[in-house]
Order: sequence, then structure tokens, then C-alpha cells
Amino acid sequence: MTEIVKVKSGSILEDKEGYSPIVAVGDWIFMSLTAGRDYKTRAMPDTAVEQARQAMKNVEGALEAVGASLADVVRRRIFIPRQEDVPDVMAYMGEKFRGIDPASCVSCGPLGGPEYLFEIEITAYRGAGVQPVKQISISL
Repeated sequence: MTEIVKVKSGSILEDKEGYSPIVAVGDWIFMSLTAGRDYKTRAMPDTAVEQARQAMKNVEGALEAVGASLADVVRRRIFIPRQEDVPDVMAYMGEKFRGIDPASCVSCGPLGGPEYLFEIEITAYRGAGVQPVKQISISL
């Protein structure tokens, strides 16, 4: 039988909106949108890059809680509402994910409020980071 784990952070929104920030189904890990808020201090950085840095700390801590790491990420969806922030944020994302190289999507559209300048959604597979990888090149 496949084990299903739903991780809760204690946020009142989880109960109010009926969701879990992380759901692990066997070795698959699905992470809800993660913002750049420091969940301990509730502080939100003023720039998109600093929010991305904080969000990645949040992501890495959440993955660790279910026995995974950033190396296990197979897909990321990045949300950056202001197009002018895209180059700097994506340069940072390149630093964080270089060598992991997950499938990726970047979208520029409004988020939950004007203070949100970055959010990320993650799909991971526990153990993917230690498996041999076959890379195929294609012409598009």
C-alpha cells in the first residue's frame, strides 16, 4: 500500500482553504506555492530576488521534512509578477538548480497581493538526486 503523508505547517489558511503545503504520495512529493515570507518572523523581503532566496530556504526545509532534498526536484513552476524582475530572479534560480535541471515553467501574472514578488511550486521524487541520469539532446 502506498503511504500518503500530508504535512501541515499550522497556518490558519490550510484549514480555512482546505489544503496541505506538502503532500507526499510514496516517493512523489507535491509542494504548494511557496512564497518568500520568513514563516518564523512573518517578514517579507522587499525585492523579488530576496523573496526568491527566502522561498528557496522554505522549499529546502520542507523537502528535508519529508526526507528529500533540492536534488530530488523534477519540476518547478515559478511565478514572478513583474517582468522586469525576471532576469535577476532567473539568474538566481540558475545558481540554485544548475546540475539538477528540472523541467521548468515561468509565468508573469498577479499573485495573492502586491507584496508577493515571487512564488514557486515544486514537484520532487524522493531519491531522484542520487539516480543516474540519461541526457538526450534534441533539435527544436
